[in-house]
Amino acid sequence: MKFIETNLKGCFIVELEPIMDERGYFARSWCSEEFAAYGLQTSFVQSNISYNERKGTLRGMHYQAYPHEESKLVRCTRGAIYDVVIDLRVDSPTHKEWFGLELTENNGTMLYIPQGLAHGFQTLSHHTEVSYQMGHFFHPASSRGIRWDDPLFNIQWPYEESRIISDKDLGYGRYEA
Repeated sequence: MKFIETNLKGCFIVELEPIMDERGYFARSWCSEEFAAYGLQTSFVQSNISYNERKGTLRGMHYQAYPHEESKLVRCTRGAIYDVVIDLRVDSPTHKEWFGLELTENNGTMLYIPQGLAHGFQTLSHHTEVSYQMGHFFHPASSRGIRWDDPLFNIQWPYEESRIISDKDLGYGRYEA
């Protein structure tokens, strides 16, 4: 695996390094030693899947509050997404900055999201599936969100028309640090 740190400290793009032959390829997608070498979460306690029927579905921006902050390893297993994270760590030099990248079933790229970042995505194709490895258990009482379109962040989402957003996500307020 190849680890590329994003502009947000501790947030990494994780690229597969496939070994190709006439059958296809083989690639390692998880190795606790390699993750530990970068100071990343080395155990995951929960796996989640998000299936999204239609292109333009937007989910986010979600996070869990103290003391149940969560780290995630996200991969698009079917279709394509534009994946976005926002640094909400008040002591971080990149506090209030965001990062986005395209994850697709074809590129196999993953995004490692450390604790303290909000996460969301927008689907780029119909019938999209996203897989999450979670470093901490979900605690409903700690579940939080901020507006996907908060002008403080000015996230450049790929689709303006035909967005599909849940009432819950539409109900989140702007960020207050």
